[in-house]
Amino acid sequence: MSLVKPSQSTGVEGHHDGADFHSEDSSYLEKRSLRKGSAGWVLLAGLGVSYVISGDFAGWNNGLAHGGFGGLLIAAVIIAGMYLAMVLGMAEMSSALPAAGGGYTFARRALGPWGGFATGTAILIEYAIAPAAIATFIGAYVESLNLFGITDGWWVYLAVYAIFIGIHLTGAGEALKAMFVITAIALVGLVIFAVAAIGLFDVGNLTDIAPTDAVGASTFLPYGVLGIWAAVPFAIWFFLAVEGVPLAAEEAREPEKNVPRGIIISMLILIVTGATVLFLATGAMGAAGLADSGNPLVEALGGGTAAKVVNYIGLAGLVASFFSIMYAYSRQTFALSRAGYLPRNLSITNSRKAPTLALIVPGVIGFVLSLTGEGAMLLNMAVFGAAVSYVLMMVSHIVLRKREPQMKRPYRTPGGIATTSFALVIAAGAVIATFLVDPVAALWTLIAFTAFMAYFALYSRHHLVANSPDEEFAVLAEAEDELE
Repeated sequence: MSLVKPSQSTGVEGHHDGADFHSEDSSYLEKRSLRKGSAGWVLLAGLGVSYVISGDFAGWNNGLAHGGFGGLLIAAVIIAGMYLAMVLGMAEMSSALPAAGGGYTFARRALGPWGGFATGTAILIEYAIAPAAIATFIGAYVESLNLFGITDGWWVYLAVYAIFIGIHLTGAGEALKAMFVITAIALVGLVIFAVAAIGLFDVGNLTDIAPTDAVGASTFLPYGVLGIWAAVPFAIWFFLAVEGVPLAAEEAREPEKNVPRGIIISMLILIVTGATVLFLATGAMGAAGLADSGNPLVEALGGGTAAKVVNYIGLAGLVASFFSIMYAYSRQTFALSRAGYLPRNLSITNSRKAPTLALIVPGVIGFVLSLTGEGAMLLNMAVFGAAVSYVLMMVSHIVLRKREPQMKRPYRTPGGIATTSFALVIAAGAVIATFLVDPVAALWTLIAFTAFMAYFALYSRHHLVANSPDEEFAVLAEAEDELE
């Protein structure tokens, strides 16, 4: 195996793992650098909650139509365990490999260029499509609230993409602070909901769906045992995208400490908020009525001042996730582009150290997808991409623990590979469950994934940049292996 050596040339200097590498000069990386030290653990924890908070306001309740309260509850407990185990594994990898690529960086070191790009692609599909789904929900909220007299959602989609891309272009520090404020407002809305819903709670409402003739059906599991599996994709919506916190590693202060702390704290907060809305909303309105609701928290409260307040704040929750996932897709695009996996112009940063085209290009694609109005299908496409990335990231943790036991790990996953093996098994089941619920969404996601991999096979694997930060982590490991 020949390793890449630093050089000023841009010709092919090394070939290994089925890919060709070259080094770029210092000006290449100077044009592709992020602002360091923009966030501590508090902002990172806020970022993790911000990614997910919209899932507490809408989307999860559709799982009641597939599993009933019991099926969704069991699915949510299993998925919460998977996410917690996965987050603990990612906390370890982010402390050892703090770079903007997040999951791509981890998989690149463990699984080589093919595995790294496959992981990065699955993450990018998740983050590029999720905002499109959320944009359709924002449009529906704006129309239902009769804000600004808007009756056609596409104007809303265009406005939110344009406004929030503009804010992100001002720099990471400003964007993260804005996200933190919006997320805090959304959390206040959940507290108001919880206080109001407690007085409406009736335990009988949890199991008001009549049992079907499915295997194992009961009042607790009206759709039987398979209903648990069918509810899994909707349970994922309670936590989808929290794994994006490590994408902020290059812009964080002391990332080896603050990224693990931020992602773990955000996960613990999300477990509390998810459990709160699952029990109180279902108990207040009933599983049967809530199953098809587009605005479950508001409908659970009925009329009154609290419902109106939660309705408006629910819009803040949707905006928070839209805003923050936009940050995530830009950093994943940036990292893959800087290393040559995607067109390299996508990683050029502006004077405020924000990746301009990495924000704009996926945003344009997301806006076009939002025009379909198929929010539910887009959501399931994002879930499928996420589940595939979870499988690859957990395999990466296991491989790195086995192959590189001496790697410096400022944070170590409790339980080691047993913890991430549990997450791996559940994530694999989630991939299959997505096919059960929405095979069309899964198929479209597979087509997009295949197109990315074809681009890598035919072109970009011959043009990788060896001295990009994410690739240097991998090249260093390969050099150490050779010396040993």
